[in-house]
Amino acid sequence: MKYARTVLGDIKAEEMGFTYTHEHLHAVPPPCQKDRDLELSSYEKSTAELLNFKEVGGCTLVEASTLDYGRDLNVLRKMSEETGVHVIATSGFNKHIYYPEWVEEKSVEEIADLLSNDVLVGGDGGSSRAGFMKIGTYYNLIHPLEKKTITATAIAQKKCGAPIWGHTEAGTMGMEVLDLLEGNGVDLTTTALGHLDRNADEYYLLKLADRGIYIQFDGPGKVKYYPDSVRVALIKSLIAHGHIDQLLISGDMGRASYLEAYGGGPGFRYIKTKFIPRLLDEGVTQAEIEKIFIKNPQRWLAVFEGPEC
Repeated sequence: MKYARTVLGDIKAEEMGFTYTHEHLHAVPPPCQKDRDLELSSYEKSTAELLNFKEVGGCTLVEASTLDYGRDLNVLRKMSEETGVHVIATSGFNKHIYYPEWVEEKSVEEIADLLSNDVLVGGDGGSSRAGFMKIGTYYNLIHPLEKKTITATAIAQKKCGAPIWGHTEAGTMGMEVLDLLEGNGVDLTTTALGHLDRNADEYYLLKLADRGIYIQFDGPGKVKYYPDSVRVALIKSLIAHGHIDQLLISGDMGRASYLEAYGGGPGFRYIKTKFIPRLLDEGVTQAEIEKIFIKNPQRWLAVFEGPEC
């Protein structure tokens, strides 16, 4: 039996239920990030938004704030305890512009040990453990420090067995990231790449899917990029080409202006109450919806042997 690793401990795959695979609850980007709309530091507001997710049937939320983005496992643990929502946290990094100085100073092996320790033992001074590891790359390039942390993540995976999620800036550099991971011994079927709907190139997405990864879309409701009609068409294409088992969908509501509890929108309720009904209206079946939001997250995240690990 396989388990997913939450901040409160390991749970059976079937306990995950309806899952968002990339969101933010507590995020504090470093001062170099002048856009403070990315900061989610109100415990009360973030908890209220998590309750919005629970209200519409949400069971598990994957929280993707990294070591260089203000991750706090103790805060996430408290939110999970208060709401009853399973929260899966990450270890790892965003993109190089956020990295603390120690990323350059430490060796690849030291960083790998830090990441695997987060998964196997716990982090942020407590007992809560990360359930996956995150990597990130910049727009149309992979910075040398990003190559370093990706290599460290690959080494860490051999030690802890955690799945990997990749930030792609505007959906770029997907193939190059996969080449780097594969070259370091990573089984690509353990890997998800996110923000790929920002690069709405059907050919590109199908080529990525052919390599066996999970394709994550996380832009529903963000009309500033383009309307949901584009996302729906891409989702239907991936399904038609046989990739239903590799699809993940979330909202990546990583801005205060995106969250209802912070006074914005569309919020955590949007996918469940508006985007999924639209998918159903446009021909995606209920069975396919359940694969995307229940079965696929289980397969990607429930990889641990159990609470004794």
